[in-house]
Order: sequence, then C-alpha cells, then structure tokens
Amino acid sequence: MSPSRLPVSVFTAAAVGTVIGFGGTVALVVQAGQVLGASPAQIVSMVTALCLGIALPGMMLSWRLKVPIILAWSTPGAALLAASTLGLGWATAIGAFMLAGAMMVVTGLVPALGRLAGRIPGGIASAMLAGVLLPFCMKLFLVFPTDIPLAAGLFAVFLFMRRLAPSWALPAVLIGAFAVLAVRGQVTLPPGTGLVGELHPVLPVLDPVAAISLAVPLFLVTLVSQNLPGLVVLKASGFEPPPGPLLLSTGLATVILAPFGAYGINLAAIVAAICTGPDAHPDPSRRWWVGVIYGALYLIVALFAATLAGLFIAMPPAALAVLTGLALIGPLTGALTGALTGAMAGPKDREAAVIAFAATASGVALFGIGSAFWGLLAGFVALAALRWRKTG
Repeated sequence: MSPSRLPVSVFTAAAVGTVIGFGGTVALVVQAGQVLGASPAQIVSMVTALCLGIALPGMMLSWRLKVPIILAWSTPGAALLAASTLGLGWATAIGAFMLAGAMMVVTGLVPALGRLAGRIPGGIASAMLAGVLLPFCMKLFLVFPTDIPLAAGLFAVFLFMRRLAPSWALPAVLIGAFAVLAVRGQVTLPPGTGLVGELHPVLPVLDPVAAISLAVPLFLVTLVSQNLPGLVVLKASGFEPPPGPLLLSTGLATVILAPFGAYGINLAAIVAAICTGPDAHPDPSRRWWVGVIYGALYLIVALFAATLAGLFIAMPPAALAVLTGLALIGPLTGALTGALTGAMAGPKDREAAVIAFAATASGVALFGIGSAFWGLLAGFVALAALRWRKTG
C-alpha cells in the first residue's frame, strides 16, 4: 500500500504525536542545555540531533519490523540534567551522554542484562524521578508573586484543556505563552542560532564524577521510565517486537549523536499510545506506516530546529519555568504513583521509596556527585535493610 492510499487517520495520528512530543517538553530540553553550559548554537545542535535521533532510527525500525516504533527524547532525562547543580560543563556532559547510551547498547546486546534491568525496583527509580521533577513543579508556583497574569493565565489554560482535551493541554499552553509574550514584545530569536537546524560536534570529556552523577541515573531513568513503559504500550496495542534490537538501536543512536548534544533517544510511551492504537489505523499489519510518517515529520522539525529552539532560548526565565512546571505535572504524578503504589508491595517497602524521593529532592551533593545518585543509593540501601529486617 502506497502512502497516498493510507487513511487520513495515519497522518493525523503522526502529526498529533509530533506536536505533543516536541511542543510538550522542548522547553525542558532547552533549560537542560542552559544549565549544562551549552551555548545557543550548541542548544540548537542538541535539539537538531535529538530530532534526527527520533526520526531516522524510528523510520528504519518501523519499516524493517513492520511495527509502529515511536521514539522520543527522554523527558525524565532532560529533567535530571536540568536539575544538575554540579557545573560539570558541556563537554563533560557530552561524555556522560555517550556513557549512558553505551550502557543501553550493552543492555540490548546481552539478554540477561535486559532481564536483570527489568527487575530493578520500579518504586525506587520512580521515587528518584519524582525527587528530580518536584522542584520544577514547585518553581511554577514561585512565578505567581512576580508575574501573576502569565502564571495564572497559563495555569488556567492547562486546567481547562486537561478537562476538555487532555492530549492538547500542553500545546495549548505553549500557544498561550507565545501569545502573551508576543503582546509584550518578548518573542525574539537570539543571535547565533540561525534559521535552520545545525549540528555542532563537541569532543567528549569522560569524567568519573559525571559518570556516577549523570550517566548512571540518566541510563536508569531512561530505561525504567521510558523504554520499559514503551514496550508495555506496544504490547497493549498487540505488538511484541524483540526488545533487544530496540534498546540496541536507541542506544546506538544516542552514542552516535551524543557529540552533537543528543542526551537520550528512547521508546515513547504517551505519544506511542496515540500512534499505535486502532484509531491510528484499523489494520494492525499496516499500522507501521504511522511510525514512518512520524519519523518523516521529525525530519521536518529538525530542519527548522534553529528557529524553534531559538524561541525558547530567548524566552524569559519566568515563562520557561511555567512551561516546564506544567509539562512535568503529568510525569510527576506518574512517578509518585509508581513510587508509592505501583511497584511496592507493603508499607515498609514504601518507606524506601520515600527515602529515595527525599534524598533526591533535597538536592544534596556529596564528593561532587549529585542528588540523583544519592537518592538511588539511599533507596536501594533502605530497601535492602527493611527487607532484611522483615525476614530476620
């Protein structure tokens, strides 16, 4: 079947997925680049590389496996990076991206590691993620005293759209934010970003501190919060592709594109639910076309990545904080649910999740290592101690 004979739903599902996937969290990606010390040109390269990493492997996998493989950048990973307070530098961050991608490649190559990764206590990983996300959601409300029209207006749009059309809440907030900023004369493009997407390679710096504080948490949160749920979404839609090639392909894409700023390519979950169900195409054997068209749309986004990223780079910090906070309310809700109820069997086990959450949210940094690592470590130690206490 040629693309011209496909039902309209295939194109609309891919388009909706692209708008939601890109527009919903690109502000967080830009913020992560700024925190890590990337220049405007390097942030443009970051967004361009991520879009290419979503587009090309997704199209190839969809075509070869005849399954709608929907890829995305790691939203929890971007939050983890944006929460970093270590000041490691962009080149060092690039090295951490490559290490995280390499760990995903190894997980895809060795089936035993994939099975072991699936046994990672989901509650601990979710608690760590919730601790990373919480400060961003809190910053949303800290904008109210300084710019209540912007914060209250966008918050109202978010709540209204969550009730009316949940999938379109974040794009609606994005449109509202740019409308307000346009009226204020605050929509500009920063110098040095250009008009089309560009790739600027950086020689990675491999650093032990970055490996522990960024690479390991980035790998774990991407695996547990993105790739494993993405496989569940595919299974729920009637597709069961082998997980090894998917993890291998996304890991390789991350390693190859990391020098240009791609910090994490992974399976999508929420967007995949839009693109892999019967609403996208009534015939499951033809639904893989959605993955191909979705990837083609991301190639177009990559072409205009400089303009799109530039708008967010020049955005006032208050507006960026509101957009980021609203975009992470959903992931924070899911992380808290997973930490306290999704994977924990008893009340004492939940204590370990709370400890991991508190340690991560505290922002503590010891020996130059950030709170995400200490949150994971505290959670694992507490879980082991509490389970030993119960059996003993």
